[in-house]
Amino acid sequence: MSWNKKRLNNANLYLILDRQVLSYSGLLKVLKPAVRLGVDIVQLRDKNGSAKDILDFCRHLQRIVAGKALFIVNDRVDLAILAGADGVHLGQEDIPYSQARKLMGPGPVIGVSCQRLDQAKLAQSQGVDYIGFGSVFKTKTKPQRQPMNLELLRNVVKIMKIPVFPIGGISCDNLGRLTNLGVERAAVCREILLAKDAGETIRELKLKLYRGGPPG
Repeated sequence: MSWNKKRLNNANLYLILDRQVLSYSGLLKVLKPAVRLGVDIVQLRDKNGSAKDILDFCRHLQRIVAGKALFIVNDRVDLAILAGADGVHLGQEDIPYSQARKLMGPGPVIGVSCQRLDQAKLAQSQGVDYIGFGSVFKTKTKPQRQPMNLELLRNVVKIMKIPVFPIGGISCDNLGRLTNLGVERAAVCREILLAKDAGETIRELKLKLYRGGPPG
């Protein structure tokens, strides 16, 4: 098993660096303590940036991450390859997993967003490395989505053999509702990016996730 896949299997806290929430400089200020305090995966989500700006920012990001966490690029397989990222995250409307795998080769991590059980099962059968499942709660990132029935999340976490990262409006206050379902992983954005003390927020999130023991 590759280093990337081992890190993925042991990961519990997944940070989304969303350019719609903070500027590049603001994201870097959060990233430094996040990596130091043990965020396992970092995803750059920049829906509106130019290819040049994203690649330039990836260079700064890579120097900070430097093998301490997995670095994932959202949507853009081409930029993930050019940036030397550890992987890419695909939405349901992005290029299919099979095509992304052909372009990236066997080593990089590829994750897929899912909102339904059938999507999660299909992704797993295709060989996807992990899924992001949500939105579990109301979120400003996807305001059109309604919160899901958490029993659906419980079933997905129980059935899937690959890592499942619930996503969408997850906070220190509501994470306990997920860990009570057997959840051991979470993808978080605004709760960390907009925190008064990002480090303290990360510590609290990881403590709650580790309550039942680390993943795997």
